[in-house]
Amino acid sequence: MAKVLICATNFGTWGEELQAPWDIIKGAGHDVTLATWFGKKPLPLAVSVDPNFFDPIIKFHVNPPEVCRRIKELTDGEEWAHPIKFRDARMSDYDALVLTGGLGAMLDMCNNYNVHKLILDALEQNKPVGALCYSVATLVFCRNPKTKKSVIYGKKIAAHPAAWDFYGPDWDFTYDLYAATPDNCGATGLHTPGFLWPLEHIVRDAVGPKGKCIADEKATRTKPKVVFDWPFITGTSVESSIAYGQKIVEVLADLEKKAFKRKVKSKRHCR
Repeated sequence: MAKVLICATNFGTWGEELQAPWDIIKGAGHDVTLATWFGKKPLPLAVSVDPNFFDPIIKFHVNPPEVCRRIKELTDGEEWAHPIKFRDARMSDYDALVLTGGLGAMLDMCNNYNVHKLILDALEQNKPVGALCYSVATLVFCRNPKTKKSVIYGKKIAAHPAAWDFYGPDWDFTYDLYAATPDNCGATGLHTPGFLWPLEHIVRDAVGPKGKCIADEKATRTKPKVVFDWPFITGTSVESSIAYGQKIVEVLADLEKKAFKRKVKSKRHCR
């Protein structure tokens, strides 16, 4: 059993991008700890729990009804009710770092010193780091303290395709949350002209000429896109949420097997 730190935004997660990895990693028997900036319950964007929401760009209903029900169950229950704060988390206490997506991740995760410290500490401790959809922006802005280049420089990284961005002359995106309360209301009243960052473009810049940005416009629920280039596990968007969680579990299982083999080899050597 591994100890996994799962980070989420307080300004609007895309429900399934937290729910799927949460349920999959926990279902595999791992010990999960949830962290947010304010230490408040991460709430999903209202559109992400609306089964009738029709994405105007990819022209598809992206929220299956059963997924919406599960997200609401987690949001209304106690599992996500008591996260720790980013600043109180120590990477030495965990075996893996998992960042989850949502448009709010671009507001309170992508340039957050405390999340960057967790990433840098995970890299120093040779532990896997995952990022899904817009939380990949956190990796873009997290810099190697020696080279000043992004920590994903030279890596293969999945990115939300620019072709899927809400971008145009009349876009007006709001960050309304499901189950918002007066003391946990996210970015009430905030409007942005589409998505905050053009993720594909900044990822291409961040990985540099020796890296590769994989922004698969053909990714679907049946053909998701998750990229693993140690130590990074990255996923395109909501359609890849399940595959993202599954890949994290697969990587953790592989690490456990390698640790077991080293232990056995060490015992034989001692004999």
